[in-house]
Amino acid sequence: MLSTTLRTLRTRWVTFVGSFVALSLGVALIAVMGLALATSLDAPDRGPERFAAAPVVVKGQDTLEVPTSIGDRTQKLAQPRAVPDDAVAKLRDLGTVVEDRSFAVRAEGGPADLVGHPWSTAAFAPYELDAGRAPEASDEVVVSGAWARPGTRVRTDGGTVRVVGTVAGLGFENAVFYTDTRAAELSPRSLQLVVDADAAAVREAVRGSEGVQVLTGDARRYADADPDRDSEALTAMNAMFGTAGGVTGFVSVFVVASTFAFAVAQRRREFGLLRTAGATPGQIRRMVVCEALGVGVLASAAGCVLGSYGAPKLATWAVDESLAPRWFTIGDYTWPYHMAFWTGLFVALCGVLAASWRAGRTGPTDALREASVDTRPMTWGRWLFGAALLITAAVTLAMALTTNPGDLLQRKTYVSRPMLLITAVALLAPVLVRPLARLIAWLPAQLPGAGGMLVRENAAAGVRRTAAVAAPVLVTVALAGSLLGATATLNEAKATEVREQTAADFVVTPAGDAGFDEATVQRLQAVSGAEVSASSSSAVYVLEDGVALIRSDARAVEPEPLAATAHLPITAGKVGDLDDDSIIVNEEWEQHTVGERVDVWLGDGTRKSLKIAAVMTIGTGNNGVYVTPRNAPAAPVDQVDVRLADGADAGTVAAGLRQAVRASGGEVLTRDAWVRATYPETNRTTRMGFFLVLGIALLYTGISLANTMVMATSDRARELAVLRLAGATRWQVLRLVGAEALMVVMVGGLLGALVAGLNLVGMWSALGLLSVWTPIEIPWATLAAALGACAVLAVISAVAPAGLSLRRRAVELAGTPE
Repeated sequence: MLSTTLRTLRTRWVTFVGSFVALSLGVALIAVMGLALATSLDAPDRGPERFAAAPVVVKGQDTLEVPTSIGDRTQKLAQPRAVPDDAVAKLRDLGTVVEDRSFAVRAEGGPADLVGHPWSTAAFAPYELDAGRAPEASDEVVVSGAWARPGTRVRTDGGTVRVVGTVAGLGFENAVFYTDTRAAELSPRSLQLVVDADAAAVREAVRGSEGVQVLTGDARRYADADPDRDSEALTAMNAMFGTAGGVTGFVSVFVVASTFAFAVAQRRREFGLLRTAGATPGQIRRMVVCEALGVGVLASAAGCVLGSYGAPKLATWAVDESLAPRWFTIGDYTWPYHMAFWTGLFVALCGVLAASWRAGRTGPTDALREASVDTRPMTWGRWLFGAALLITAAVTLAMALTTNPGDLLQRKTYVSRPMLLITAVALLAPVLVRPLARLIAWLPAQLPGAGGMLVRENAAAGVRRTAAVAAPVLVTVALAGSLLGATATLNEAKATEVREQTAADFVVTPAGDAGFDEATVQRLQAVSGAEVSASSSSAVYVLEDGVALIRSDARAVEPEPLAATAHLPITAGKVGDLDDDSIIVNEEWEQHTVGERVDVWLGDGTRKSLKIAAVMTIGTGNNGVYVTPRNAPAAPVDQVDVRLADGADAGTVAAGLRQAVRASGGEVLTRDAWVRATYPETNRTTRMGFFLVLGIALLYTGISLANTMVMATSDRARELAVLRLAGATRWQVLRLVGAEALMVVMVGGLLGALVAGLNLVGMWSALGLLSVWTPIEIPWATLAAALGACAVLAVISAVAPAGLSLRRRAVELAGTPE
């Protein structure tokens, strides 16, 4: 049987080339994913950047730490505390103290991520002047990089400044250095200090000050902006590659199983002859499994080699796209290759199991069959597994909708759910192929000529062939519609929430992160004809189940202005009942009964017991909580909602608002313009991950389409010859083959659209249960592009081998044995 297997692989290599390529690419991607994961696990700790030359950094409390029965739970504070004044006084007695400040800067012609600092902190990086001098006046700055030269005047959100010097960029930020006095005006709060003194003496000086940290050595990196960005980037990157790897495994099994199933269906006469010659069902099964084993070993080995070349290139791409840290390179590891090789082999064997069982059931009489009509395309196993998966998908969806509809909005859920439904529909596809084919070809069949009728009947008769070709199209369309449609629908739902909850006519936002100062807020409140509601971003922390420290985003606002400028989705209580001793929560909270008291930690870590004044719906998860400004200490006003008073002129009020924010900088937007400006966008890493997944699916679709179409068309050489002998011209036959390929792609597209539609309806239902009614967003352009690419591949893969076979005389083809 081994010799028979080897001869089969050699003589029917076209049958296995698609599985070989698909499996090789799958193993390569798994190897790349494993190498990236291994490198990230051994990632070096990032050293200090802005404070690499600083002796000691003292940082105020920025973390909330709550003891629980299973250990301490921590969360980053929304409003970190400054170092206490008495501690600062003691530190000044020890040596020089330099206050650090960081704030966003917007400058014409400058980088989008400019950040401002006092010039006195430049020496701690260290930055060194390479041109010009240090700033001395309030309108003088030093910049990093070459985007502005000394003498240049630049308009910023803090006024026009003159560049008097430049420093070489160090790679981790784009900095603008002001005088210490001007930096203090632009960012009044200083949350950390640099102390030129002995570390032990500094620790002794701040002993007893709650939450104050003394940072030395590598720990100084925690004084940098976003010190965990490397680990977060690696986590996001691994999630992206993990998702791609999971999809790769799924599609690999799908493609291999589909290819082998179709190959077995094509070879039933061959297997029948072997049975007639005395081969047992077990020998037939072992032959098919050995074929898969041979393909699996060769493809896995080739994939490992391909992965070794592809991993460094993918790492370079991830760094260039800012998906990975700058230092990220692939290390020297061996276990990812073992994982990829044995996974590929396992995938090959899994993909062929069902096909081998079907091959073993081939009877000797099948050698005498001449008809190509599929009389029994659905086996009992296909019915059983297809129905079971479909029922499982329906039950899990129903359970999620009844118990926790919010779970359907999570990325891990709407990425994994389509796989179950895709498999179920693909298994049941032969049941749907014949009616779909007749429906699609109904109109062409009514036209003059026999072409439309032949297309319809060929597709309906060759159900297995049609289902095998439609399967990869189904995967591509279903994934594109489900993933991109889910993110677009969720984004539109979030925008709908914002639109429905905003009753303001104008929204005023500050130019920088520092927010509006008190004087600006007072000028806005003094604008005639305007009802003003100033609010601040903060957070509230609550301990649920005694072990989970949960952060909820909070808005700090006065209750009366809030009621006038917002329509909150209240289910119990009243907005007007909010006061300094209460809080508005949503139904996601463990405690959400009006009048009940709940222990919380405020944005600066202060613990407080507040009464629940009102309860909102959960929505998409953005409803958060509401408190009064007194319960959001140190939170700057970062949004001012304005509603027109009765009889007020919109143009006059808008002009007054712009005048009020002219000095401090700010933007006045209409309600609709603000909703558009704040329209949620999918996280860049998530978006890149989805396009990587869809690229993989489309690549596999191309491989599977090309392979299956070549197999199917080559197998129809005698059929095409009979058409020629019946009077059809060569071009008529080729047009017929191309039309059949297009119709099969349409069948796959409709099945994929069905899967995507069912997934999106599930998400839409979940949003409805969460009181967010929004239309389903379908990525028509992406689906059209994917379907068009599949159509082009299918037509080329069908017409090319048909054209080659028709180069021989029709009489010779008709007499060729199968």
